[in-house]
Amino acid sequence: MSRLLLDTTFLIDAERRSSDLHEAIAADDDVALAAVTLAELRVGVLLADRRRRPTRKAFVDDVVATIPLIDYDRNVAEAHAGLLVEVRTQRRPRGAHDLIIAATAKAFGRTVLTADAAGFVDLSGVTVRPHR
Repeated sequence: MSRLLLDTTFLIDAERRSSDLHEAIAADDDVALAAVTLAELRVGVLLADRRRRPTRKAFVDDVVATIPLIDYDRNVAEAHAGLLVEVRTQRRPRGAHDLIIAATAKAFGRTVLTADAAGFVDLSGVTVRPHR
């Protein structure tokens, strides 16, 4: 069993390919979403054209209804602060939302399942599982 935190890129790829999330997630895996992932997914719905919006909204609604959400709490904030200092001192900038997802994974001992591992590699205490 793996404790996974599903990254936005993984979910977007799954929606675009119309693939079943169960292809990448084992039946006994414990999966969750960072709160910022919900925001990113909802932005995708709101920006979708009229033709794609209903399908995209249905996909996001299904994800949100079935996968638990982890809030940005004190533990995530502490992990986030540490990661911000790490990337700034290394002068290796990362996306703001990727760092929040990484901090959520670090704070809750989860592995980030992502289609874009570059945003997460070499962050201390963050385990990444690339998916393609």
